Amino acid sequence: MRITSARRAGVAVAVVAAAGFGLAACGGSSDSGPVAVVSGPTASARPGVITLDTPDVKPALTLTDQNGHRYDLVKQTAGHPTLLYFGYTHCPDVCPTTMADIAVAARGLPIAERQELRVVFVSTDPDRDSPKRLKKWLGAIDPRFTGLTGDFTTVQRAARSLGIGVSRPVKHKDGTETVSHGAEVIVFSPRDDKAHLFYASGTSERRYAVDLPKIVKGETP
Repeated sequence: MRITSARRAGVAVAVVAAAGFGLAACGGSSDSGPVAVVSGPTASARPGVITLDTPDVKPALTLTDQNGHRYDLVKQTAGHPTLLYFGYTHCPDVCPTTMADIAVAARGLPIAERQELRVVFVSTDPDRDSPKRLKKWLGAIDPRFTGLTGDFTTVQRAARSLGIGVSRPVKHKDGTETVSHGAEVIVFSPRDDKAHLFYASGTSERRYAVDLPKIVKGETP
């Protein structure tokens, strides 16, 4: 499937003022069993790869990684095949499932290709996602993944530059919390460090496993 930048807003995440269209709304507290629902345009998108007619530029994003170190996304992923996802660790299903599917698929790559791949998870809930929390959470999925946390406005700006909607976490009177964010995986090519494609929410581990060998070579699946 191929889309233009204009159509992407309707297929992936429409960044509309005061809107939650196309976001994965994950509500609940860290102690309860919240339910995540992918709603809006994203829910109707066919799971799998979606190719962009106009490549997206990698956002200038500098945050703190899970080891407490400064991480410059542009510099530290330059020349590497990079998968970028915006989510949060207290998410009950969409985020951990997506990261786990990528992790399983990545393990099927030859060692040299696996070492070239960068998977970056950017927290949309930085108040709760400390570096320590990110390290523990990602460690249970794949410790080679990079987790980033920091200023919410900075995160939101970077996400929106890619057409990914991210809303500030909302705390409710009953103590639960809702964090809404786009559930797409953005893929940057090692050839030009631009995003030529993204994966819609619900893409299977099998699809990632088939596509990753091409992605690490700078090819478009």
